[in-house]
Amino acid sequence: MPRILAELEPRTAIIDIEPLIAAWNSGEEDLDAGIAAFLAAVADRPGRLRDVVFATNSARRPSVIPAAPGLRIRYVSHAGKPLRARLYRRLAGPCVVVGDQIATDGILAWRLGLTFVHYIPDDRDAPVGPRLMRVLGRPLHGALFRPS
Repeated sequence: MPRILAELEPRTAIIDIEPLIAAWNSGEEDLDAGIAAFLAAVADRPGRLRDVVFATNSARRPSVIPAAPGLRIRYVSHAGKPLRARLYRRLAGPCVVVGDQIATDGILAWRLGLTFVHYIPDDRDAPVGPRLMRVLGRPLHGALFRPS
């Protein structure tokens, strides 16, 4: 993912948590490790990236939000994606949304006029909810986004 962010050169990236940063139903320790690993990887190829917003519709929170030189980091739980968009309207552009769900992350990007990077995980171990959301979001892909 850091390679794609370096290519797109956004100033701000909104990053979905599950499953890119931490697996579904994993614990706080895995979340902390995933955030730290992502920030370390991005620090190696920062480009124009200055703001990272980790956003999840779940209640989970890390034990600590690590500092990353040159980056402002925010973490939003209970994000309400895609309905609660006001939180993201004042972010510095260009901005991208990275997530696995078209029905949440993709629609949020579309509502805000942002680039959407669709991460497609192996979801054989995913809970029923995310698998159902993936099926519901498929018809929206062609209607809202063009492949690149």
